[in-house]
Amino acid sequence: MADEKKPNAISRYFRETVGELRKVNWPTRREAIQLSAIVIVVMTVMGIYLFVVDIIGENLIKLAISAS
Repeated sequence: MADEKKPNAISRYFRETVGELRKVNWPTRREAIQLSAIVIVVMTVMGIYLFVVDIIGENLIKLAISAS
């Protein structure tokens, strides 16, 4: 009995997964490229922002240590 349920459960899982993937509204190539470009730009801007904040924080800590 237990042996019969495992293959059915596995095959049902893959069958349902394929069914769900067919329902997905996949982006077009152009949309995927545009969205990827947006992600890259936002990551770059955030990286630069965090770099600047890090440098400012480092300098403030150095200033506080040298003042004491």
